[in-house]
Amino acid sequence: MTILPMNTPVVNTLRKPRIANVAMASALASILAVSLAACGNAEQPAVAEPQASTVGNVIDDTVLTTRVKSALMANPQVNSYDFKVETRKGEVMLSGFVNSQAELNQATAIVQAVDGVKSIQNNVTIKSGSATLGNKVDDGITTAKVKAALLADPSIHSLDIRVVTRVDEVQLSGFVNNQQQMDRAMQAAAGVQGVRQVSNEMQIKK
Repeated sequence: MTILPMNTPVVNTLRKPRIANVAMASALASILAVSLAACGNAEQPAVAEPQASTVGNVIDDTVLTTRVKSALMANPQVNSYDFKVETRKGEVMLSGFVNSQAELNQATAIVQAVDGVKSIQNNVTIKSGSATLGNKVDDGITTAKVKAALLADPSIHSLDIRVVTRVDEVQLSGFVNNQQQMDRAMQAAAGVQGVRQVSNEMQIKK
């Protein structure tokens, strides 16, 4: 047994290990918290965006759309107002409701003959039955409501999408950025009061 002289400070040798253990536990807790935070904030897989059109592409597509519309209007066998025309990088998309297959075939032949058209995406629907004047008024109101619903959703690029309605059947067409935008547009249109059916004629941009 060792006897210490008087006034010699006594060192608590049991305290150091306890302090070390507390420090180690604190460090481990910090590491664990950082790891959990990193896991929780893991980035979701990015959605591949389409290749952007250049200013030249946009101008060329606008000019080509005008040529196609002019060609359709110049043919008396085609009701040009029934056709919606959109163009992206030389690919022409036709959509809308037309009276007969013969009219659609005639329109397709006209568009193919237009200089600069690389391909045609035919999303036209043949009309079933006849629409009354009241139907046409109601369809105009429904179209306006659907356009407003698309515009109100910031995740939808509403200017990319064309809306046509016939007897409460809504047709959405156009070139959109991705599947998510397409799905959101379909949901927004289906949620509009008075819409009986939504036809998806949209295409993802390439």
